[in-house]
Amino acid sequence: MRRSLQSGPSPSSRRRKHAEIAGLSSMHSTKLRDVMIIAEQEGLLHGERTQVVRGRMPEALVARAKKRTGIDSDTDLIEVALAHVAVADDYADWLLSRRGVIGPEADLEF
Repeated sequence: MRRSLQSGPSPSSRRRKHAEIAGLSSMHSTKLRDVMIIAEQEGLLHGERTQVVRGRMPEALVARAKKRTGIDSDTDLIEVALAHVAVADDYADWLLSRRGVIGPEADLEF
């Protein structure tokens, strides 16, 4: 079987790309690396790359995102952004939704 007939990068080149993204050296690298590690552990980065995602974005938005992440590739930037949304921690939203709510069983006496 000839490799050139396959669509998309080989599994080993995808792993290299994930390793490159996970090795980001920007000021947000730890957070982005963690996002990509979680996405990988949850199986979100496995399988063939068949889904095409595209859209027109404001140039300033893309430039700032690339600068902050250190990612040059549009595809890699979109992958990191989607992974970030997919594995987001909703704790802050939950905590804010609880604001001002105290259960009747709470002992408020000091």
